[in-house]
Amino acid sequence: MRRREFIAALGAAAAWPVVARAQPSRLTIGLLGGGSPEDNELAFARGLADAGYVEGGNLTIEYRWARGEYGVLREMAADLVARQVSVIATFGTNAALAAKAATTKIPIVFVNGGDPIASGLVQSLDRPGGNVTGVNVLAPALNAKRLELLHEVLPQARTIAMLINPRARNAEPNIDASKTAVAALGQQLVVFNASSDEEIDAAFAQLSRQGVSALIVGTDIFLNSRSNVIVPLASRFAIPAIYGFRRFAQVGGLMSYGTNDAEATRLVGLYTGRILKGEKPGDLPVQQSTKVELVINLKTAKALGISFPLTLLGRADEVIE
Repeated sequence: MRRREFIAALGAAAAWPVVARAQPSRLTIGLLGGGSPEDNELAFARGLADAGYVEGGNLTIEYRWARGEYGVLREMAADLVARQVSVIATFGTNAALAAKAATTKIPIVFVNGGDPIASGLVQSLDRPGGNVTGVNVLAPALNAKRLELLHEVLPQARTIAMLINPRARNAEPNIDASKTAVAALGQQLVVFNASSDEEIDAAFAQLSRQGVSALIVGTDIFLNSRSNVIVPLASRFAIPAIYGFRRFAQVGGLMSYGTNDAEATRLVGLYTGRILKGEKPGDLPVQQSTKVELVINLKTAKALGISFPLTLLGRADEVIE
């Protein structure tokens, strides 16, 4: 069974008896993302189901994933507008801005890791106005804490590498926040750019040659969707790394510290459902996903010859053994 068929079956089992009575007609929405699906589609489906909508039942979803090629987002957004979808759900700042540039009428619901006011997505968090609202997650703001955690585990580390996607809207805020934090810890930051799988491979080869002590991975939606590429490379080159989302630690990354992106994505699905039922995006406040979690992978730590302080293990939300 394919993933989307599984999603439809999962949602139908929980919600279809209700929505069949309440929403007999099938609506069409668009999903526009700058990265790749990974866990996003399933979490989004849960949010829709919570609002009474099930793909394949009373809802059709048009999927558009840029897979890191941000240049195609405007074309994808224009296509969704031409198809007259009822709502456009977006993943990543670049996707949200592309959708906003394409329409002032179709409601847009975003999940965003930067400042939605500074980027021009909304007028305010409480009263977004216009046709855009969504969920904001902590991203660059947590870089200082991630670097502190690396320092706690590797106090002798002097050179820290940062992997960043230069095409991401939050690239500069990520770099600036990290430089400030690294300077306060008496360390040096070396930035490596990557906006494709080939560039990720090249970046790891280069940072290995330079002998960096540890790595912090940026939190843009392209890099977030490359856990299956980045984590094996960190293991291959024996580089201790910290990531922004749980899934990296779950698939073998040393540790992660950040917001629960699956919950943020579920909230996007829930907001999408509320708008389908008649609420206006401009009246729905931008939600702040502020719950952070620390996940530690002891199996990876052992392979790297790293011992975590007991105090840090005690603070972890999850320890993978």
